[in-house]
Amino acid sequence: MPHKRPDGSLEQSLLAQGCFRIAAVDEVGRGAIAGPVVVSCVVLTPSVQDFLGLGITDSKVLTPSARERIFKYLDRWAPSCTFGEASVAEIDSMNIREGTFLAMKRAILSLKEAPDILLVDGNESIPSRYFSGTPYENMKQKSIVGGDRLVLSIAAASIMAKVTRDQLMNEMDSLFPGYGFSKNKGYGTAEHRDQMKKNGLTRLHRKTFSKTFLTPK
Repeated sequence: MPHKRPDGSLEQSLLAQGCFRIAAVDEVGRGAIAGPVVVSCVVLTPSVQDFLGLGITDSKVLTPSARERIFKYLDRWAPSCTFGEASVAEIDSMNIREGTFLAMKRAILSLKEAPDILLVDGNESIPSRYFSGTPYENMKQKSIVGGDRLVLSIAAASIMAKVTRDQLMNEMDSLFPGYGFSKNKGYGTAEHRDQMKKNGLTRLHRKTFSKTFLTPK
């Protein structure tokens, strides 16, 4: 069955309810064993229909060239697009769930103004404690399982985060040769695991993830 692309219907429904500034977040790198987790926060409203012809959908089903094309367009024309990340050290210190929330917080706090509603990919919203004492403290949130496949704004955020993190891991490949980061993007492929067993861990590897099958040198 052909993949159905998000059609902006949720955003249109929220606009009709008076939510004019709709932000969406998605992360990339949560399941990786090396590198940071990267989050993008994207606002496509109020003119969400302007972005329907781009082929925006879950970043994982797009080709690299399609992601790059959409990234460049959104980077120029989206009303707002911000980024946040949690480092390897932060992930090892607090765990990947909290690290992802931290990266989301950083992306959201980079917005020029608080949204009327935040759409979050997944099954849980960001805990309010992350926004305590900020204008975002009482921000309305809606979590959507499979949001990167179903919701245009979340899919856009997934593309922005994916391209940004992929570019970072490509750069890391030259700094840490021998691990194939430009190919595996820090995920635990069989080839990557073999390279880790042969060469040991780098400071880019998440120790809490990697220790399950490898003792650091």
